[in-house]
Formats: sequence, C-alpha cells, structure tokens
Amino acid sequence: MTTGIDDYPSFSTTDDALVLASASSPAELELLNDWLKTQRREHPDTTVEVLQLPATDEPAPGAVARLVEELESDEDRLVVPVRVFWVPGGLPTRLKVVGLISGRDTYRPPEILQRRILRKDPSRARIVAGEPAKVSELRKQWSETTVAENPREFARFVLRRAVLAIERVELRLLGPEYKSPRLVKPEMLDSARFRQGLEQIPGATVEKAGEMLDELSTGWSRFSVDLIPTMGRAIFSRGFDPRIDYDRSEIESMRHALEQHPAVLLFSHRSYLDGVIVPVAMQENRLPPVYTFAGINLSFGLMGPLFRHSGVIFLRRKLDDPLYKYVLRQYVGYIVEKRFNLNWSIEGTRSRTGKMLPPKLGLLAYVANAYLDGRSEDILLQPVSISFDQLHETAEYAAYARGGEKTPEGLSWLYNFIKAQGERNYGKIYVRFPEAVSMREHLGEPNGEMAHDEAAKRLAMQKMAFEVAWRILRVTPVNATNLVSALLLGARGVALTLDQLHHTLQDSLDYLERKNTPMTNSALRLRTAEGVRSAVDALSGGHPVTLVDSGREPVWRIAPEDELEAAFYRNSLIHAFQETSIVELALAYSARAATDPLQAFWDQVMRLRDLLKFDFYFADSAAFRDNVAEELSWYDRTPEGQAAGGWEAKVSAGGDEIYQMLRSKRPLLVGAMLRPFFEAYGIVADVLRDAPAEIGERDLTKRALGVGRQYVAQGRVGSNESVSALLFATARQVAADQNLLVSGPDLQERRSAFRDELRGIVADMDKVDEIAREQFYYRDKQRRAESDPSD
Repeated sequence: MTTGIDDYPSFSTTDDALVLASASSPAELELLNDWLKTQRREHPDTTVEVLQLPATDEPAPGAVARLVEELESDEDRLVVPVRVFWVPGGLPTRLKVVGLISGRDTYRPPEILQRRILRKDPSRARIVAGEPAKVSELRKQWSETTVAENPREFARFVLRRAVLAIERVELRLLGPEYKSPRLVKPEMLDSARFRQGLEQIPGATVEKAGEMLDELSTGWSRFSVDLIPTMGRAIFSRGFDPRIDYDRSEIESMRHALEQHPAVLLFSHRSYLDGVIVPVAMQENRLPPVYTFAGINLSFGLMGPLFRHSGVIFLRRKLDDPLYKYVLRQYVGYIVEKRFNLNWSIEGTRSRTGKMLPPKLGLLAYVANAYLDGRSEDILLQPVSISFDQLHETAEYAAYARGGEKTPEGLSWLYNFIKAQGERNYGKIYVRFPEAVSMREHLGEPNGEMAHDEAAKRLAMQKMAFEVAWRILRVTPVNATNLVSALLLGARGVALTLDQLHHTLQDSLDYLERKNTPMTNSALRLRTAEGVRSAVDALSGGHPVTLVDSGREPVWRIAPEDELEAAFYRNSLIHAFQETSIVELALAYSARAATDPLQAFWDQVMRLRDLLKFDFYFADSAAFRDNVAEELSWYDRTPEGQAAGGWEAKVSAGGDEIYQMLRSKRPLLVGAMLRPFFEAYGIVADVLRDAPAEIGERDLTKRALGVGRQYVAQGRVGSNESVSALLFATARQVAADQNLLVSGPDLQERRSAFRDELRGIVADMDKVDEIAREQFYYRDKQRRAESDPSD
C-alpha cells in the first residue's frame, strides 16, 4: 500500500526516538508500519521505539503505563508524535452531518471505507509527524505549568502535547481557517494557575469546574468549517446576493494582524443572520475561524449540538455564580493565550431601531483581564461592520416598537426565519473590517498598573469599546434603501414623483461625497433616474414604500403604518448626517437668542450633543466642536470654493442673517433625521409631568405609548415613528440623566422645564423644516418650468 509520506520528523544518527503512533484501524496501522520501515531503513543507526496508541484523546490505562516506563528510561530521548492524516474530501455529506452532530471527527473516514478510498486514491492519506521534543524538555514544561506529580499524569501531559503538535502540522496542511482549540478541559484542570484560583472560591471543586467547562467548551469538528458556512450561505442566499461585498484591502490588513496577535471580532448586530455571516466571511477569505459567544437560549433541539460543534460557546443568562464566573474568566484566558479568536456582538443584542446601541462591557472585561494577567502580548479588538440593503426582520422590529413581545427561539421560530429569507429579494450584504483597536495601547503593559485599578480599567474599556463602535460606523456604507427611506420619511406622508426623488437626493449625495462617506453601488446609482427607480421598485409593495401609479405619473410614499419599518433603514445612516443636523437646530436656536447668538449657538450645539448621547455615538468634545466648525465652513465659501471666513460673523449678527444661512444650506435634514427622537423625548417628558417621582420603566412606556397615540391622532407629533417603545426606552435614560426620575426639590418644576425645552427644540426643527419645504417647492417649480414651459 502506497501513500504520501511527509518528512517532518528528522532523525539524526545519534537520536534515540520514541514514536507515539496513533492508529484507529488496520488500514491506518498498515500505513504507519510502512512509514516506520522507511524511517528505519533511512536511519539505520537510530534507535526507534514505537508505542502504538488508539486515535482517541483518552488512551487505555495499559498504554499510559507503558508510556510511563518509556519516559523514565532516558531523559534525552526524543518523543515524536505520528498520525495518519486524511486529506479532506470524498465522504457523503449525510455521514458528515451525522458526525458533526455526534461530535466525531468527520475528516477521518469510517474504517469500513478507508481501504476502498486508498485503493482509488492513495494520496488521500498522509503520515504526519509533530515537532520532536526531548523528554527532559517536556518534563520541565509539565512541572512549570501543572500541579500534578504522578508519573501517570506526566504521561498524559506528554500525550496532550503530542496531540497539539500533530494539530499544528495538520493546520499547515489544511490552512488557517481550520485552526481549533483541542484538549481544553484537561489542559485547564491540570493547570497550576487554574488550581490556585480554584482554591480561593468557597465550595469549589475540580469536578464542578469540569462540568462547567463541558458546558462552555465547543466540540470542534473540522467538517463544520465547511458545513456551517455552507449552511449559512444557503440560508441568506435565499433572499440575498450570495456574494458578500467586501473591501479587499481591509481583509489583507486583517489577515496580517491576525498572524501577530489573537483577536476579538466585535460586530454590529442588526439581524440573526449576523451570526452566520461572520463564519462565512472568515471561511471564504481563508482567515482563522472565530469562536462565538451566544446566549444559552439558542441551544435548542438539534441546533444546540450543531452549534456547539461548530465554534459556538453558550453562556448562561445569569453570571451570578462565583465559580462559573471564575471558570468563564479562565476559559477566555486559555482561548486567547492559545491565540484563538473570539467573536460576539459589541451591542450585546440586535439593534431593533437600525442605529448602533451602546457597547456592552461584560465579556470584554474577561478578555481585558486575560490580557492584564499576561496571557498575551496584545489582544486586538477587530471591529466588524455588517449591513444589508434590506431585512425581513424590520416588520418584527416595528411590532416591538408598538409594544409587542419578543418571539421565543425554537425549531418553529427557526423554520419561519429561514422561510422568510426566500420571500423576496433583499439585495446585498456588506461586510467591512476597519483597523483593529489594540488593548496594549489602551490598557498599558500586561501586569501593569491597570491590573490593580478597577476604575481606570473600566474607563479604558469604555474608551476601547466606543472606539470600536466609532470605527464600525465610519466604514458602514450608506446604501440606496437608507437614503430613499430618509427622504420619504422627511416628506411626512406626501408622495413624490421620480423626478422629485432624483433631484432631491442629489444634495444628500453631494454632502456624503464631500465628507468622504463610504457608499454602496446602489447609493452611487442614485445619481441617475434609473438608479432611483430601481431603488424605489425594490422597496415598493409596503417594504416600506407604497407605489401609486393610477394617475398621470407614478408617485411613491411611505404610508403611516409603514413608518416604523422605514425608520429602521433611515436610522442606519443618521450617523453620517448627525453633526450637520445638529448644526441646523443650533442655528435656528441662535436666531431667536436675545443676546450673543454665537455663544447661544455653541451652547445649544453642546446641549443637543448631551441630550442625544444615549442614542448616538459622538466624537469627543473637542473633536466634535472642530467637526461642527468644519460643517459651517462648507457653507461659507466663495464661488471658487475658497473659505470666506465669515460664518461666525453671520451667526453673531443673529436673526435674519442666520435664517439666510439656513436658506442657503443644502441639504436641510434635521427633520428627517432627528424629529422622531426629540418628539419621543417630548412625549416622555409630557408623561412625567403628572407621573410618580420614581415611575417604573414598564409603567412609563405604557403611559407614553398611550399619550403618543393620542398625539398622533391629534396631529401633535409629526409621525407614527415617534411613538415607539424602543425610543421611549432611550428617552427614559435621558430623563434619568437629567435627574428627573428620583424624588427631589422642585421635581415638578424641573420636569415642566424639561418638557418646555424639548418643545422649543421641536419648534426650531419646525422652522428648519419650513425653510426646507420652501427650498423644495421653489426648486421643483424651477425644474418643471425648465422641462415644460407651458406648465
């Protein structure tokens, strides 16, 4: 029987070698014997002893006893692990799926098929050998890293080292995407570091810790590297273009970074699809796999073992057990120490509003502790932006906004989720990998001062997390769905013609290009009428645009019942327009200031930033002020594009001079971008006028929904999307930040003052919207006159 034989072991004429040969079948044993004959023939002066082991992680007691004897015979002897490696391919998919669910190695063919495979293609099997190591070197590692003293435990340690050495060789053959942690439980339980910490926890035992490690550990199968991305692609390809849109330069930069340090991939979370898109992106770009933290609620039916055997680490909902918290911390430390990559949503859950949520620091703290404990020279926080042209989940999010409850996960839920992907064409998926954030740069040296200063560490983690989120926002491309939804929501129910849509969108596109904001091809195509028509056609039929085509020309609008769905798409691009929107509001405020309009402008800019800080990410105060000044400088230029240097003088003049600045500014977007948020804040502030001092969140939301529906019916708020349980949750945070949810002196007066302030902001927005409508109708009339002088 012939086979491919690798030359990884290199025996010199003076070597005394102990070969640990793993074989699981007669066919594999024959291959190993052929290899050994070759080695002995080529190295006649080398003494080669062979210890045959079954191809399992738990050898028989007799094999361990024999290994103890061999290890004690000569400290200078080389230990060489050897195993048969089966080149992937050839097994029926159904057998691989069964193996994946059961946790078996699906890249090692069943014994009954091995001889048949070798007869057809001998190259399918190769002998691989791990890096040799002297017994003395292994004993030194054992004594330094474990608390065990029994020779049998040393033998088991050597076997684990042998398995890991073979894994490293096979990884070179398979590629980095097949990298996976092995033998986590025995390695951790034997660790001196782990045992010492365990002794500090009352009631903790090695057995209990082992049970928790079984719960956490992911039973990796190499076939899942292929199967899970294939399944994920099959799911999203039902409704999306199967070709994910990447920035290739970002991928190459990330590839280089991951070769240097372990990483935590932190992705933006808009859909359950995100969990399958990241593995697909890593696999098809031949990047190392990621191990994903997920809630234990997703471990249901057959999906539990399937996910667990494909890199998913299930976490308990409550981390209130000191032993569990300790085991989790050590598990995370082990993963990063072995240079494997972790993955989870930086927001902790799906954003049901379309904008990024505040970052969660819980798991990040475990990774920071691992770094500060010296488990890695650096750990990279790799931002991952995942965005979509459209999502079917927006209907679900709209239901949540109206006060609906979350549907529990289960097999029927999964079936309906997959089925919904095929209901129509949802467009493309976009994945971006901006530059990673270094823990070393934010936390200092491992075992440094930050390791003993919890307050400083938490502040540094907050800065790291916000930097990750900020980088995600900056690379997330604006698409056509975002822009069209924003424009039609700003029209507040009024239908627009194709010509009106096309011409009005140009100002926004000009602004985005001036700011170097990334845009998708669908957004760039909005420069043409054909591109606009394609975008509105994709959104028509109530998804969320309604087409009215029974008259002289077709028109498009967003009906009141579809506003909450459209808001999800609009919210996904607000970050690109938030500073210019704040400029518009602050200008309107300063125009009615009694004294020093310029100071009033800056005061209002910072006040608006403070009010919106729970809904949006902002640059730090100094950078934010610089950005605002730059915004205004764009509207204070000569026809040749040179800075005129007079915007501050114009603001200082106040009144009509400021309104003239607003009339010349394009686009005017604050109403389309920020109205729902300030109106939602205003509804909550109105409810608080006669609410108990320490009103609960549920009660406040229920009252706000009721009052909000009344105000919509009366026309007192601009749109249905302002009446949202999701927005009211943030409004409650704003009220709490203003100290309006606890008893105190003059509480009712302060609540009333807050309501009046918000009404003033909405009134300023109304003024900007009035000017925007004047711009629109004037320019629309001009266009009609140019195209049809008789009109």
